[in-house]
Formats: sequence, structure tokens, C-alpha cells
Amino acid sequence: MVSSGRFLKRVLVGRAMRSDDLGETLLPKRLALPVFASDALSSVAYAPDEILLTLGLAGGALAMTHSWPVALGVVAVMVVVVASYRQNVHAYPSGGGDYEIASTNLGPRAGLTVASALLVDYVLTVAVSISAGVQNAAAAFSWLRGHEVLAAVLLITALTAMNLRGVRESGKAFAIPTYLFMFSVLGMALVGLIRRTTGTLPSAESASLTLAPEPGMEQLGTLAMAFLLLRAFSSGAAALTGVEAISNGVPAFRKPKSKNAATTLLLMGAVSVTMLMSMIALATWTGVKIADDPAQQLLRDGAPVGDGYVQHTVMAQVAMAVFDGFPAGVVIVSIVTGLILVLAANTAFNGFPVLGSILARDGFLPRQLHTRGDRLAFSNGIILLAGAAGLLVLIFDASVTRLIQLYIVGVFVSFTLSQIGMVRHWNRHLAVESDRSERRAMMRRRAINAVGAAMSGTVLLVVVVTKFTHGAGFAMAAMAALFLLMGSISRHYRHVSEELSVPEGDTKHQLLPSRVHAIVLVSKVHRPALRALAYASATRPSRLEAVTVDVDPEETRALQEEWDRRGIPVSLKALDSPYREITRPVVDYVKSIRSGNPRDVVVVYIPQYVLGHWWEQALHNQSALRLRSRLLFTPGVMVSSVPWQLASSAGAEERMDGPVAGDVRRGGA
Repeated sequence: MVSSGRFLKRVLVGRAMRSDDLGETLLPKRLALPVFASDALSSVAYAPDEILLTLGLAGGALAMTHSWPVALGVVAVMVVVVASYRQNVHAYPSGGGDYEIASTNLGPRAGLTVASALLVDYVLTVAVSISAGVQNAAAAFSWLRGHEVLAAVLLITALTAMNLRGVRESGKAFAIPTYLFMFSVLGMALVGLIRRTTGTLPSAESASLTLAPEPGMEQLGTLAMAFLLLRAFSSGAAALTGVEAISNGVPAFRKPKSKNAATTLLLMGAVSVTMLMSMIALATWTGVKIADDPAQQLLRDGAPVGDGYVQHTVMAQVAMAVFDGFPAGVVIVSIVTGLILVLAANTAFNGFPVLGSILARDGFLPRQLHTRGDRLAFSNGIILLAGAAGLLVLIFDASVTRLIQLYIVGVFVSFTLSQIGMVRHWNRHLAVESDRSERRAMMRRRAINAVGAAMSGTVLLVVVVTKFTHGAGFAMAAMAALFLLMGSISRHYRHVSEELSVPEGDTKHQLLPSRVHAIVLVSKVHRPALRALAYASATRPSRLEAVTVDVDPEETRALQEEWDRRGIPVSLKALDSPYREITRPVVDYVKSIRSGNPRDVVVVYIPQYVLGHWWEQALHNQSALRLRSRLLFTPGVMVSSVPWQLASSAGAEERMDGPVAGDVRRGGA
């Protein structure tokens, strides 16, 4: 009989898949685009907000006049980064992405730096995307306001369940919403352009308001103005997040993997650039104004609008203006925007587990992350990502404005180091390549990666300088902590491997023990105890004895009498325990045997019965577990559990990979 827990798992995750079914999970380009590019595409929904919010610190005039140049700067970086990453996927198609490139060409420390940055960035991607999705959905569904945190946590849980079903399954589920978002935004841009051309484009709801500068920013000097523009650019650079996901996810593509990944990158870049510039243009034409503190910064007839004013996102305000008189259009845009922002987190759900698996394979993360689950997805990595992102949402109250400040820095660390690594990659190949045409192609690719490295490094510097005190410092601290943690894990695995390795010609560890001293722990004469005695006797030890702990003299005397009456042909020894302890007397006795005969091996047999239901555990003590734990730390001692299955355990392996319960009273089960 299958337990309810196992049944629920099968309903949520689906049937288990064989290892040789892995080919069925590979993605064609039409599914790879929504799976891996939804993060980059979705940034169109919040990157314009961040640009306008930052520029709005100095007043509405600056936001209207300088949003175009800032957006063009972001687009220029996007074009260079996409072109650079197209070289990456051809040169390193194994799925290691930036981590593999940096490790191979710049050394393990650089690779670990990239890995730390990417892991932090993936967690932030989920937290920011989900929070932004809930925020946009609240524009269409007012009942969501005030419940954003709960909604965000529930959405993370739903995404986790979907991804546990496998990459292909999540791709099918997310393809339609992603394409709907693309067509909705591009359609809105087309309608807006037509209405702008014909002079029928209305103004946004905030166009009539005045955006006042923050105190102290009324008159900016040249240096302060440049700094503000750079900060707006670094905020808008959120549009570049997700580009690296395709490089890390090449193994998930159908063959030819590299070609399909490069094509998907190109499509993603073209669509992202078109949508971003369309949104900036529409926001400028409709006069959208948004503020970090709308209650005080936005003025109506010279007075602040107050706390009663509800500030909608740039996407929502543009949709209301473009689709004025057509409410269904506003609802559609709001719904698909909320969906794409939620689904954008799926990019991280595909990138984080794969990177975690590679790091676990290399010994930098726990090896459990390298194992695929029932559906051939890296389940442990998916669950770890969901937990970390959910914690961030709770800590930052699902606030996009607060979370976005931690964003960006990680992805540009990986961009910069991977592009520098690619330059060294081409230098190494050019040193041995003699064919002229091939050399020219390599030099062209090197030039692309060199430009990408220079531009990414510049943006990274801008982000660190302009956002360090606004949240980037916390992200960098998290990266440093991860770097140190992964280094410690690697050292642990290395030390364990060195201790466990057997040198060539070493015969010391192959010698048999001089004698085997077998001890069977008993509390009473019952079936588990008799089975343990029979099993121990069948191993033919040098010496066999039964041991009990004298907690209650009357019970001990009754046990001895029954032992003698039944004529059990094994001596029974009672250990004194004046403080009624069970574990310490057994451990001390075993150690005394070892101290007198260091070449002897002591095998302790612990009879225990197996319970079939989890709730039965509460009815029995866990002294067997405690005793095993203590004995495992004693050199020269082996512990053997001898199970006795009770009736309730029948079919337990069908119901669960259940816990084993054992009682050890006075040393027995």
C-alpha cells in the first residue's frame, strides 16, 4: 500500500524517470527561449522603473530628458554581452558556463569567485522576479495589496514543484505565458507608436503631477549629475541579468547544442533590446512619473499627493495610457507581466541546480547536489534555491526597490571574469594554430570577448561605486562568505580523501584482526534478542557474550533466571550502572576490551524492531540511536543492527523510506 506522502509526491512531481530517459528532457529552441530567456525578457517590466526612479531623485525634468541616453547605454552593453556569450557557448558547451571558463583559463580561485557571484545572483533573481510579479499583479488585483509576501512565498513553492517535475515539463508550462508577454509588449509598443503618430496617444495617469527632487538634490553639480546618471545606468543594467543562464544551460539543448544555444541567445538579445527601448519610448511619450517616495515627491497643484496615492509601475501606467478605452488590454498586459515576472525566476531554477551540481562534482558543495532526482532534475539544488529565495522575500518584505539594490553586482562579476578568461582561451589557441583562416576567426572572436571584458568591467566598477552603500555591499559580503564556505568544503573533502586513500604497497590496513570479540546487547529474552544472538554466533567470533545494563536489580535478576532456565549457551554479563545510564557503561566496557587487546576487533550487535508508522516513534525511546552514535566514534569497534520487523512494518518499504525505531533498555531492544 502506497503512503499518502508517496502518493502526493507522485502527483506533484510525476512518475520517476529512468536514467536512460535523459534525452527526452532536452529542449528545442522554441522551449529553450522561455525556459532560459524569461529572466532577461522580464527585466523589461522593472528596468525602466529603476532608471526613472533613480533619475527622478533630481526631479521629473531629468527623468524625461536623460532616460533615453541611459537606456541606450544599457542596450549597448546588452549587444556586446550577447555577442560575447555567443562565443562562450561554442567554446565551452559542457554547461559549466562562466565558472568553467574562469576556472580553466584564470585558475580555481577565479572560478570560485564566479561561482559565488552566480549563486548569489540566482537567489536574487528568484526573489526579485517573484516580488516584482506580485507587485505588478497587485496593479490589476487590488485584493493582493498587503499580502505580497504570502503571495510571493506561495509562488516560489509552486515554481519549486513545477521544476521538480523536470526542465522539459517546466518549459512546456512556461512557453505560452512567455510568448504572450512578448507579443503583448510588442503589440502595445506598436499600438502606442500608431497612436503617437496619429496624435491620439493619451498621457499617463501621473503625467499631470510634478516630480519634485529629493531634498539636497535641487541643484546638482557636474560631478553629482554624472554620478546620478551612472547610478541610473547601473540600475537599468538589471536588464542584462539572465544572459549567462543560456551559457550555463547548454547541455539542456537539443543537438547541435552550441548552435541552438547561440541562436537562442541572439533571439533573446534582439527581443529584449526591442522591448526595453519600446517601454522607455512609451514612458517618455506618455509622461510617466514615478518616485521612490511618491507620497512626498509627487505634487498635485504644488502639494504632495499624500499616502492615499497608489503608484503603479511604468508598465501598468503605459498600458493604461496606450489602451485607454480598452480595459481588456490593460488587464491582459498586467496579467502576462505578472506571469512573466514570476516565470523569470524559472531561469534561476534551471541555472542554480546545474551550477550547484558541477560545483558538487568538483568538491566545492555537498555531493548531494550532484545527484539527479526522480524526474532527472537536480532536486536538492532546486529545493535549496527555493529556501534561500523565500528567506530573502521574508527578510525584505517582498520589496523590489530594496531587493534590486543587491542585484546586478554578481552577474557583472561573472561577466567580467568569464570574458577575460575567453581572451586567454583564444590567446592559448592562437599560440598553436597555424591555419590563417582559423587564426583570423580566432582573432575576431578574441576582439569580441576583449570588448565584452572591458565593457563588463567598466559596468562592474560603476555598479560597485554607485550601489555599494545601497545594497551591493551586502551582496558582495554574501559572495565572500560563499567563497570561503566552498573553500572549506573543498578542503574537507580533500582531507577525507587523503585519509581514506590506500598507498601502493600498504599491507598494514589489509591485515585481519587477531581476534573478534562479539557483544550482543539484550534487555530481555525476546525474539529480536534471540535473532541477534543467532546472527552473532553465525559469524563465528573468537568470543561471544551477551551484555545487559543493570539499571533495575530486580529486572536484571529476573533476566538472569530466565536466561539460565532457557539454557541459552552464551554467557550473560551485567554491567553496573549506579546512575541508571545505559550508554556510558556499554561504551566504557567496550573500551576496556580494546585497551587490553588493541589488535582485537569488537563487534556490538544491537537487536531492534522495525516500526511501520512514523507516529509510533514517539512511543519508544531512542537509546539504540544514541548508543550507535557513541560507539561509531570508538576506534576498532563495529556496530551491527539486527532488525526484527513488526507486523505494522509490512510493506513499509512501499510506503516510505521510513525511520527505524529501536528500544535499548539496559542495553537491549
